[in-house]
Amino acid sequence: MFSVLSLLLLTGAHSATARIHYLKYFLTGSSQVTNFPEFVTVVLVDELQILHYDSNTKKLEPKQDWMLNATDAKFWKGQTQLALTVEQNFKKYIKIIQERFNQTGGLHILQVTSGCEWDDETGEVKAYDQYGYDGEDFISWDMETETWIAPTPQSYIIKLKWDQEKARLTFKKYYYTKECPSYLKKFLEQGRSSLLRTELPRISLLQKSPSSPVTCHATGFYPDSAMLFWRKDGEDLHEDVYRGEVLPNHDGTFQMSADLKVPLNSPEDWRSYECVFHISGMTEVIVTKLDKDSVESNREKPIIVTTSITIIAAVVALAVVSAVIGLIVYRRKKAQSTSPAGTDPVVLQTLRPGDGGSNSPSETSS
Repeated sequence: MFSVLSLLLLTGAHSATARIHYLKYFLTGSSQVTNFPEFVTVVLVDELQILHYDSNTKKLEPKQDWMLNATDAKFWKGQTQLALTVEQNFKKYIKIIQERFNQTGGLHILQVTSGCEWDDETGEVKAYDQYGYDGEDFISWDMETETWIAPTPQSYIIKLKWDQEKARLTFKKYYYTKECPSYLKKFLEQGRSSLLRTELPRISLLQKSPSSPVTCHATGFYPDSAMLFWRKDGEDLHEDVYRGEVLPNHDGTFQMSADLKVPLNSPEDWRSYECVFHISGMTEVIVTKLDKDSVESNREKPIIVTTSITIIAAVVALAVVSAVIGLIVYRRKKAQSTSPAGTDPVVLQTLRPGDGGSNSPSETSS
């Protein structure tokens, strides 16, 4: 149940100010994974999926209607061909890494995670390029030093080779600090109705039993850069509070929850507690007072409690990013051998809205 302030905020004007935006690439190669493509590519802007390719369809496809306005037929043809090339490279890379680890086969996953982020207020740009193999960090790129970081003996040899490729390192830094944020800004402009919108959530107070924590659950908000916390008498609470992570909804919005362990011996103090929701870049907040009458409980009727919400959200999250098996489990980039190829695989770094990718840079290893 909303407080009066909450209702005023929902009906009043609200606009986002500063915000950090992302262009992210996720590439996943796998071997002997049942019922899953051997290669998947997903590209996201601000957690919104814009592109998808997998080895089953053999086609790069838009996931947002406005992407068709940001590109042309030549773009889709060129990028699909590029994805086909990267798919073949990934198969080779997995075999090479298996040899490096003295593996003869079995289930293995190689993932590349890369992209750039741009602060639309300060203009600051950050970039990352990370590889993971079977759920472990393998090798990653340090933009500041323009060197590779190798946490394992198997990847250290690759680091030594890649660190010597000065031209490639120079291009990599140029792409991620100049071209990547340029593409990001173009996509933000084309998809501004989706990407630059702000949606405030519905707030619910839930409690499973009189001795259970009270859960403040916010759902339906966008973007995901939000905070949800409890405070008492105007002071933020840190003890007896558990904050859940932000989870995606099926409609592209997000949800999160915060649990508060309230004292059982002083119910008269409940009104001194309040749940606060705030989206980064906005001046408005939603404040919901803790009132016994506003707390929903399955003592009176069946209700989805926090555990159920989390489970359902996890299932929804899995469906939304089913093409990104490594997005949650395997978060780092790819490794390759000391074979003559010796370079990191392309990360679909050729997104050029409207030019069909014909003049796009490429890091494809042959």
